[in-house]
Amino acid sequence: MAETPALIDRIYEAAVIPELWPDVCVSLAAEVNGFSAALLTIDTGQTVRWVCSPNIDEQMERYSRSELRFLNPRPERSLRLSPTAFARDVDVMTAEEIAADPVYNAFLRPLGLGWSMGAVLPEPSGHTLIFDMIGWADNGPFSVEALARINSLKGDLARAALVSSRMIFRQAQTIAATLSMIGLPAAVLGDGNRVLATNEDMEALAPRIRTGAADKLSLENPAANALLLAALEQVRIERVANVQSIPLPAVEEAPALILHVLPLRRNARDIFSKSLAVLIATPVGQAGPPDMRVLSGLFDLTPGEARVARELASGASLETVALALGLTLETVRTYLKRIFFKTGTRRQAELTHLLSGLGRLAT
Repeated sequence: MAETPALIDRIYEAAVIPELWPDVCVSLAAEVNGFSAALLTIDTGQTVRWVCSPNIDEQMERYSRSELRFLNPRPERSLRLSPTAFARDVDVMTAEEIAADPVYNAFLRPLGLGWSMGAVLPEPSGHTLIFDMIGWADNGPFSVEALARINSLKGDLARAALVSSRMIFRQAQTIAATLSMIGLPAAVLGDGNRVLATNEDMEALAPRIRTGAADKLSLENPAANALLLAALEQVRIERVANVQSIPLPAVEEAPALILHVLPLRRNARDIFSKSLAVLIATPVGQAGPPDMRVLSGLFDLTPGEARVARELASGASLETVALALGLTLETVRTYLKRIFFKTGTRRQAELTHLLSGLGRLAT
């Protein structure tokens, strides 16, 4: 077993460095002589995101896409029967239920696994955080001692997970403030169309674009609002990674606007970023290459990465970019890999499409 102070230190490090959660999961599993550990977030639409011990990643991927996730009674029962602590499966289910459990039969028992214990933490945002530990079938249920051990860490795990979750609000505020500095009306939206942050420029567009009950953003124009909701749903289920543009017709003396929905894709291990999107409003008719400040502010690009991204927006080849910026081709390729990672794109054509949409955001 890891020494408690060292493990607790790693738990709190993971709170601010999401890439560390898988290593923490490995240590947690070792603490209780288990096979694996995972931290999951479940949004209001039952979308599952997770970080876990590497040895269970494939099963988690299958589980997250399976309809069987809706048949798992353990989270609800744990929250009801053991709201302040970890609980074992044998504490919240009967032996008959465990034997017939479709999740165990489909994902765990074929691997020789078969027991679990976990804790459920509701978030104020409506999301649910779940810690889940899985054990070997032949070892029988987790012991009372293992349960006590993981419960001794529950407070630290809960605080660290909630800190990770709250950091997204700081990120949202930074994005909105950055865009305000260059005069772009912007709002950062999370799951369920909820406004996480907005700037004064966007607030000035009310009532055409407004924040209503439960901090949900809506558009005064019904047709445009339907398009916005559809775009945000696509972001939520992660089917798009490019800018989606929505026309907002002129009204009285207010000009027509183009609303740009920009999905934010961060580190795949950062399950707390959820389905973030930035909504930016620009008057019809603006054109030009992407502003480097926009690129840097939205995607956390370095100056060198932003320069390469700006050249790629014109459709230039890597060779042309290298020549124009006085860089080697290998350096440009290295920058491109980093830009792919930060923008959530995978191919150059996809990146160019994203950046071309941003060209209308130039000041």
